[in-house]
Order: sequence, then C-alpha cells, then structure tokens
Amino acid sequence: MKKIISSKSEAFLTKYLNNASPTGFESEGQKLWLSYIQPYVDEYFVDNYGSVAGVINPGMDYKVVIEAHADEISWFVHYITKDGFIYLRRNGGSDHMIAPSKRVKIHTDKGTVQAVFGWPAIHMRHAKEETPSMKNIFLDCGCASKAEVEALGVHVGCVATFEDEFIILNKNKYVGRALDNRIGGFMIAEVARLLKETKTKLPFSLYIVNAVQEEIGLRGAEMIAHKIKPDLALITDVCHDTATPMVDKIENGDQQSGLGPVLTYGPAVQNNFLKQIIKAATDNKIPFQRAAVSRSTGTDTDAFAYSNEGVPSALISLPLRYMHTTVEMVQKEDVEHCIKLIFETLKTVKKGQDFRYLK
Repeated sequence: MKKIISSKSEAFLTKYLNNASPTGFESEGQKLWLSYIQPYVDEYFVDNYGSVAGVINPGMDYKVVIEAHADEISWFVHYITKDGFIYLRRNGGSDHMIAPSKRVKIHTDKGTVQAVFGWPAIHMRHAKEETPSMKNIFLDCGCASKAEVEALGVHVGCVATFEDEFIILNKNKYVGRALDNRIGGFMIAEVARLLKETKTKLPFSLYIVNAVQEEIGLRGAEMIAHKIKPDLALITDVCHDTATPMVDKIENGDQQSGLGPVLTYGPAVQNNFLKQIIKAATDNKIPFQRAAVSRSTGTDTDAFAYSNEGVPSALISLPLRYMHTTVEMVQKEDVEHCIKLIFETLKTVKKGQDFRYLK
C-alpha cells in the first residue's frame, strides 16, 4: 500500500496525543485538532459542549458524517485529607488497577500540578491491602496539608491525567495513553487531508466530526447528531486486539493488530451500508476483519444510528492492545488501512443514496 501517513501528519499525531483531553475538558485538544484540519475544510462549527465539525461542501441537501471521539479517560479530585492526600473518582472508565506508582498531571486554573499515585512498599503491605481499589488509591503531590494542596490551585472537581507520552515502538507500533480514540480523530483528519490533496469532489456535504464525552455515555455524539441531522454516518473507534495473553477469544472474538480494520455486525449497523464498505475494501484490496456485537456497539455509532428518525450508520474499528491503560498500542499499517477504507468508502456514496431495506 502506498504510504499515507506523512512525517508532518505524524508530528501532529505526537503533539495531539501528548496533549491532555479529559472527558468534559476537551477544549485544548480540540483546538489542536481544529487547527490541523482547517486547511482541508471549507468551514467549521463548535457546539456548546465542545464537539467540533469541519465541513466540506457545506449547504448541500445530502449530509454525510465521518466521526471519532476526542475525550480521554481521567480522574476527578474527590476528597483532600487534612494531611494533603487526594482521593479520586473516575471520569470515564479509568482503571484503578494500573494506578499505583503512576505519575499524573492535575489540571487547575493555575496550570498543571504534578502528583503521583502513592502505594505502600511491598515490605509493609498486608494481603487484604495488596489489590488496588477506588477506596485505597490516592494522589500525593508533595504537600503536608490540605491548605498546601489548595494553595497549588487543586480543589474538588479538578481533573487528573496520566503523564505517559506517545512513542513509536519497533518502527510500526504507536503506543501511548488515549489512543482510544484520538487516533480516530487523527484518522478522520487524514481523510480530510487526502480529499483535499487528491482534489476529490464529493456530491454531498461531508462533516468531519470530533465529538466529546464518549467515555461517559456517547453524550457528545448524541448532541451533535441532533444538530447536524445527517443522512449517513460512518464512525471510527478502537476495538480490542484479542491476540495478547490473558484474553479469551471465545468471549471477546478474534481480532488482531496487523490484519486490517475491523467491520462490525450488530443491530445499530445498517447492513446495506456495511456491504458497501466491504465492497470498497475488496475493490481496493484493503484487508479487513469482522466482529459481531450483541445489543449495541458501545461506540458513537449507537448515538448516530438511533438519533432523529434513524441514521444509516456503520463502524470501522482499529484493533488496539491494552485499552484504557497508558500503553495502548496500534499498528501503523492498520491506521493507514483505516484511513484508506474511510476515504474509498466516501467515494462510493451517491448523492441522495437511499439505504433502506424496503422501498
């Protein structure tokens, strides 16, 4: 496959992933994303909670969305002890099991405050205390009292994110926190770039949407779906790479990095649209895998599919290892194949195309 991701694109990806974008506080990440896509779109808008949509060919009758979500899991400051230790609540599906000994940044109005997840030494732990839980993990920012913590600008409601930054492992693995799903935001931005650079003309308005608040219930997608009222939606997110140790394929399916995007079957996925995506993959020799879900996809696909009067929607997923950790990992070739599949699928969509099963 011809190289899709340029060094300029990869520099943006690095900057974008290293910036914090916690659920409900995505604005700084959204500014970076919008700055990157602006040369490739005709106009843009931002909604009240921070979802951003770049628009190509605005004002046309038929509206198509490609979408990812912009937020990352994080922690809320919940309680500060008199001795200056900080207890937390989850903001999204944050994993307490990986917290001990991690470094974090607490985001305050005065700037970021560094802290660490403290943990008793192995010499002093008792069996019942050995497993991290939301009741025993805590932050230490080097203060001796609550007053000292508060003097730094830390208060209940501040968010904290892990410090871990983006790396490229073995030349072709992207690794870091929050690839779920800012790698999706990167991919749809690259689609916008390819459309511009190849001078591809589309017979519809295309909305490139980076939605907020997915990690706490698809909220941003719900809001912007009602605002745009699209005729078609193609969502991209991550899914589990199940080829690593300790993962049950009977329970979680068989998808793995390096074998291409994953196409999902499920009630929210419009089957005629899915068939069209599969044909685009086959015609362009793009490898892909298949997955099946039960009641819902658990992604923004559900929010678009069940919005308004029902929007034909489909999901293209990127296999990812170690989800909701600080070492989430995807393969570069899979990222490129996802970008290409979205790009090629858009080229097959006709003006006013009717996806209904019965006409």
